[in-house]
Amino acid sequence: MPLMERGWSSEMRVPLSWLREYCDPPLDVHGIEERQTMTGTKVEAIHHHGVRSLDRFLVGGVLSVERHPNADRLVVCEIDLGDARPEGPATIVCGAENVVVGKSVAIARPGAIMPDGGKLEKAKLRGVASEGMILAEDELGISTEHGEIIILEEHAPEADLTPGSLLEPVLPIATEVLELEITPNRPDCLGIYGVARELHAATGAPLAPAPWSDDPGTAGAPAGAEVEVLCPDLCPRFTARVFEEVTVGPSPLWLKARLTAAGQRPINNVVDITNYVMLLTGQPLHAFDLDRVAGGRLTVRRATEGERVATLDGQERTLDGEMVVIEDAEGPTSIAGLMGGARSEVSGETGRVLMEVANWHGPNIHRTSWTLGLRSEASSRFEKGLAPEQCMHAQALAARLMIDLCGARLAPGTIDIGGEPAPAASIHLRAERVEAILGTPVARERQAEILRALDFEVRDAGDPPSGGQAGLDVTVPALRRQEVTREADLIEEVARIDGLERLPTTLPKRRGAYGMLSPTQRLHRRALDALIGQGLYEVVGWTFTAAEKLEHLRLSPEDPARAGAVELENPLSEDQALLRTTLLCSLLDVAAHNVARGIGNLALFEIGTVFARAQEPAADSVTEGAESLLAQVAGETGVRERRSLGVLLAGHVTPPSWRDQGGAGGRARADFFALKGVLEALCGALRVGVECIADPEPPPFLHPGRAGAIMIEGESIGWLGELHPLVSAWDVPGAAVMELDLDRLLAAGIAPRGYVDLISFPPLREDIAAVLPQEIPAAEVIGAIRGAGGKLLDGVELFDVYTGPQVGESRRSLALSLVFRSPERTLTEEEVAPVRERIVAALEELGGELRA
Repeated sequence: MPLMERGWSSEMRVPLSWLREYCDPPLDVHGIEERQTMTGTKVEAIHHHGVRSLDRFLVGGVLSVERHPNADRLVVCEIDLGDARPEGPATIVCGAENVVVGKSVAIARPGAIMPDGGKLEKAKLRGVASEGMILAEDELGISTEHGEIIILEEHAPEADLTPGSLLEPVLPIATEVLELEITPNRPDCLGIYGVARELHAATGAPLAPAPWSDDPGTAGAPAGAEVEVLCPDLCPRFTARVFEEVTVGPSPLWLKARLTAAGQRPINNVVDITNYVMLLTGQPLHAFDLDRVAGGRLTVRRATEGERVATLDGQERTLDGEMVVIEDAEGPTSIAGLMGGARSEVSGETGRVLMEVANWHGPNIHRTSWTLGLRSEASSRFEKGLAPEQCMHAQALAARLMIDLCGARLAPGTIDIGGEPAPAASIHLRAERVEAILGTPVARERQAEILRALDFEVRDAGDPPSGGQAGLDVTVPALRRQEVTREADLIEEVARIDGLERLPTTLPKRRGAYGMLSPTQRLHRRALDALIGQGLYEVVGWTFTAAEKLEHLRLSPEDPARAGAVELENPLSEDQALLRTTLLCSLLDVAAHNVARGIGNLALFEIGTVFARAQEPAADSVTEGAESLLAQVAGETGVRERRSLGVLLAGHVTPPSWRDQGGAGGRARADFFALKGVLEALCGALRVGVECIADPEPPPFLHPGRAGAIMIEGESIGWLGELHPLVSAWDVPGAAVMELDLDRLLAAGIAPRGYVDLISFPPLREDIAAVLPQEIPAAEVIGAIRGAGGKLLDGVELFDVYTGPQVGESRRSLALSLVFRSPERTLTEEEVAPVRERIVAALEELGGELRA
């Protein structure tokens, strides 16, 4: 079966050990996965981060350090492992320079499984046996640092450092990581505390207090920093705090380990704090070196057209007037919501920090991100629409960490522009409505319990006076304000936490209603069955395509298939900038994907929508309702769309057999006639008469002389043929392709069909061979025979073609099988003879003659 390409989805990595700090249900990782997924926070995968075989990772005491006798950069250490090695100290060869006698270090013994999955073995290093490894941070998965080994007294002074004790309680060396798929409507779950709240609601396990509940900051204007916001529509809230006497250095190991497990790279304590707080709260932050902010003043404004900003990734980017920048007295320092600037970044010399936490307009951040081709952790959160209230959550947590980890002094005051809280939304939840929507009652007390667990404020409305309905009055929390706006949203919250899997299977109440497939739908299914019956696999390609792919098909700029392409105003990428005008690109994409993976025998079809600028009315051959709808859509959007059927064959079209002559070379390959056979089988299933005629001017992507037009009642509905050799952008050798207007094909199949008697009277069969000019198509010959045969001619089929000296130059012999039948009687030779004579006369009019 052909391979299909997967789509992509957003993700968030949540270390389980970090999550359990805020909600720790009595479930293993798979139990948590099941509850999270069943309540809507889908767990895509479970990863293990760090080391395995934890009993092989121990605390060791350094007894002696001596130079390696055969290597200048190595030392030989005697390590005390206590009761874990009763036979005495272990000898370990190490290359670090900071090994000190009397200190405690992290040891991996032979048999330990390292972060990369490798198993540690005993080794000889320059002639000295080594019974393990003294570990650096990267060798435990804590960070990427490898320069020095870990001295445990420096990082865990209060831990039990008895030689031979397990290392796991001392250092965070292993955790499971949940890879979550976060839907765009749940930005609150882009923070670990938000995920913990979901787990609390799903399991009933206690939820720890919010980590931002203790705020060391104060109100008022801080000294030494000013902020002005000139575009409040794009920056609803901007907060900032000043930290002095900041010491920039490495973060503690617990912080590094959490960031690394969550997919972040530790840099220094200030930058790590911003990333840590973002992961925990879901709110991005940015730290400015206040001494490098010219004038000590920041201005938030729209960029000017063509303005350039150098960002932290070392690139200079050109902006337009719809983007937002943050500038100081010397010009822009960062692109708002995406990335900071290089000029004011925190470094080892930083002594004062301005911590900025702002709220940005989501759609504007999304547009800026795609326009610049710059996507960051911050932009992926802002574009989904964060609540302005989250700014102070992040400020409070960041302030506590800056004081604890950087020795900083928080200056009095907080800059807070646009921080007026929005009015809280209140929704009345009716008990009767919950039961009507879900098909089963949920106790009012259970509804209130679920909503309170999700941070909604709930008040029992009691039994209201006549005219009202009993239920709950629910106040929506700030972080869910954009998503939960009506009663149905609250019912969804109740259903997913109470358990969608527990809802009974019920049918909606529809008295007197019945349903059936329309004639077009029945034909559509028949078409699918016919194609699958021919051994084809259905594929689903992108609705979008790239302009260069149309160019690769050799379409000129004036060709309707290229000139009529509709450009997207806000494409996902350059490869998806146009609405497709043909299914050929997506079929070739899938075929090339399979060929590159060794699957060269392909039989694919796709049914999908193609688009073009509405330069002409919709086809008259579609059904009346569809025609009206297409005309309406084209009139409103300027885009005409229709369903199209595309087929691609490549490689061999028959499976291998011992009867093949000459091995694989004797098997039938994909070509014009194999594809025509698929078309005839499809039309036969739909009982539609189509004609395939040679096309003197085929589309430029088809091989001249091996292409045809598909006709119904004299009108073209598509094309088929072998791919032109110059279409080389897709490496699909020997492909034959076809595309036709499916709506018009199905419309031709809706006409009523009659039935004829095929069994009461036997047929009379005769074979003839006619020699005709080679340029006359076989289809024209068959048409002439049918016209001359009249009612008694039941069928005609071409079964052999011969060219050679016996029939003359530029002529060929067509062997045809004729079937005569009457629904009233058994035919005789005398009755068929006049019909045969008319057929011979028709052949002579084409310049042919019967072959003796």
